[in-house]
Amino acid sequence: MDRDATDLSPLRFLHTVGDPKRWHLLVELSRSDRRVGELTDLSGMPQNLVSYHLAELRRAGLVSSRRSSADGRDTYYRVDLARCAEQLSGAGDALHPGLRLRPFTTDTITIRGRAPRVLFLCTGNSARSQIAEALLQTRSDGAIEARSAGSHPKTLHPNAVRVMAERGIDISERATKHLHRVARTRFDRVITLCDKVREICPEWPGQPTTSHWSMPDPAAGADTDEGSYPAFVRTADELETRVALLIAELTAQSPERRAS
Repeated sequence: MDRDATDLSPLRFLHTVGDPKRWHLLVELSRSDRRVGELTDLSGMPQNLVSYHLAELRRAGLVSSRRSSADGRDTYYRVDLARCAEQLSGAGDALHPGLRLRPFTTDTITIRGRAPRVLFLCTGNSARSQIAEALLQTRSDGAIEARSAGSHPKTLHPNAVRVMAERGIDISERATKHLHRVARTRFDRVITLCDKVREICPEWPGQPTTSHWSMPDPAAGADTDEGSYPAFVRTADELETRVALLIAELTAQSPERRAS
């Protein structure tokens, strides 16, 4: 994370995100990790201006970047929504303690009268997408139907089983599967976790909302399973945060929630 300081003052945070152009970029990044060219198209700003505002958001620790694993010339940007929540809550608390943000409570989550269906995709369906699927199923207490698949399925990675077992979730009996097996299912949200899969992701029936979480393969770059395990821990930690935010988003969109 690119940060000039561990914590922003409330005024500096509000000044940083209060710029309409930076706010627009944050909104777009809250929906999906994106490249500069995509942000240029979505915002209508020239590339140099997008890059300038991204640099300001990175200096504030609100946005980070990583090289694409599909094309090393590309860079994906992502917003740190957990940090944004901390800063928003802190700004409210600084004005008045009664304005501190409170987390979502568990509610019945429905879309069109049924449980939302979410699909996670990566290349091998051996780690990232399997972890995300299991976390979403468990953390939503089954209120959300989660599936996962891969473009080139491999054997479930033992470190994925291990890292989830340490979180009290057993995925040892889960099978990996090709995305063709779910291609005719209607999902409400399709989330790609691998830059390579994003480039070849097919069209899905029902026009689901699509998002990209640009995450490196935790098994890459290590000679042994033990050597790669810290990367699996980091992957699971990041997915815990992203999945929690996804549950909150789907809860907020539920008709029961909006009517309350």
